Amino acid sequence: MAKTSKAYLSDILKLNVSEPEFHWLIGAVEQILASKSKKDLYMTYSLCASKITNSPVTDFGSKDYKWKNYLEIQQASTLEISRIFVLSSVLETGETFLKPVQQLIQVADKTELETFLKYLVLLPEPINFKFAAVEALRTNIASVFNAISQYNPYPSQYFTTGEWNQMYLKAAFMQQDLKKIPEIEKMANKDLARIISDYAHERWAASRDIDPLFWRPVSNFLEGNLIDDIARLFKSDDEREQKAATLVCFHSNLDEAQKLLETYNTHLQKVEQGDLNWKNL
Repeated sequence: MAKTSKAYLSDILKLNVSEPEFHWLIGAVEQILASKSKKDLYMTYSLCASKITNSPVTDFGSKDYKWKNYLEIQQASTLEISRIFVLSSVLETGETFLKPVQQLIQVADKTELETFLKYLVLLPEPINFKFAAVEALRTNIASVFNAISQYNPYPSQYFTTGEWNQMYLKAAFMQQDLKKIPEIEKMANKDLARIISDYAHERWAASRDIDPLFWRPVSNFLEGNLIDDIARLFKSDDEREQKAATLVCFHSNLDEAQKLLETYNTHLQKVEQGDLNWKNL
């Protein structure tokens, strides 16, 4: 039987914090569950920062836990895991603590909010906290925005197409690393392709550059202006733009893309051989 998030997070903490710290946390959670007290929850969540040494997790334990690789990629800390353990523990009991946890997130400081957003998928019924994930798209604080957008599987699982498109465009606008956004091909859609073209034309009109990675979702939506846009990339003096155009067309199933590749094939062999891809562009 697969472990719950609460059980796995408990295992991680046992491996990475001192015995007194672990016993304090387990005891505090047991007290919350026994009292069913919102006050006890808030107190414990706040005390984690002073009771748990904040250090990188070095042993992620169980190999069969589905979020193990994600925790490693996010370089989870003991304080982050402690906070998510507390929330997972109370939420597993049902709806008693749903509103208190939702309220807790609304008053969280920046660091607490980043933790919550990064590990939102580990909580029972993550959909119940979508309001916080969507709200994070409106921030101009890069670390908060990146907590929901970078590496995070939550947006592709729970966002609407419009919300995901908003996130992708905001990442480009904030000049964040687009390589770190997962499931781009899966979430690609016609509206996003149009938005990308419109945004590119605005940037070009203002004589501003565009990250060549920005074009990644347009492969299967090449029509109208987008065909001309990709042709423009092929003709660019910037080699990365040429390579991006090649990747866009190579991964497309449209005749227009293949026609462009027949004309502009400088980097095609590298893509065919696997030496050039979106990860190393």
